[in-house]
Amino acid sequence: MNTQAKELPRQQNFSPRQIDIEFLFLDLNTCTRCVGTNASLEIAIDSVKQVLMLTGAELNVNKVLIDSEEKAKAHHFFTSPTIRVNGRDIALETKESRCDSCTDLCGCEEGTNCRIWVYKGQEYTEAPVAMIMEALLQEVYGTSPKATKASSDYDEVPENLQNFFAGQAMQKTNTTSSCCSPENQESCCEPSEKSTCCGDTSQTGSCGCQ
Repeated sequence: MNTQAKELPRQQNFSPRQIDIEFLFLDLNTCTRCVGTNASLEIAIDSVKQVLMLTGAELNVNKVLIDSEEKAKAHHFFTSPTIRVNGRDIALETKESRCDSCTDLCGCEEGTNCRIWVYKGQEYTEAPVAMIMEALLQEVYGTSPKATKASSDYDEVPENLQNFFAGQAMQKTNTTSSCCSPENQESCCEPSEKSTCCGDTSQTGSCGCQ
């Protein structure tokens, strides 16, 4: 009996295929939905790395902080967070609920809504790892994607996001002392003296700069 091992066929050379992941979000420090979805994305990518390597796919990940209406328009941003694979939103629908984290960030009286992920009949406030993996593997194997391309019809930033950006701008304004311009505050006194030099004028009526 010939027990000599047969030589295995050489691995085929696959032409590189680009898979672009775009992760769009409002905040990665406070918002639990954005932070959790970012963690799920990292786990999903790590889980399919071997498949991507064997199929010759090249993965490009672009994480974008949407911090203005201008950026929202540029990226056709409807809700936070959003994950797109080769331009397709992996979520089948845009569903939202009140997000306490982002409401606190902007101080909006009407509240801020963030995305709810619907996967296999269940709702999640953070994108499930399995949902992201499924979207990536669909792209790798060329199966018909369930999600649609980001709409080219984006005439106006959704009111929910407009309120968020306006609230954030107001928050920044309120945290800046009105005694003098921010430029003057940078050099008016030593950093250790800022609390008295650039204090809250509503409390003292003046500050150390003037």
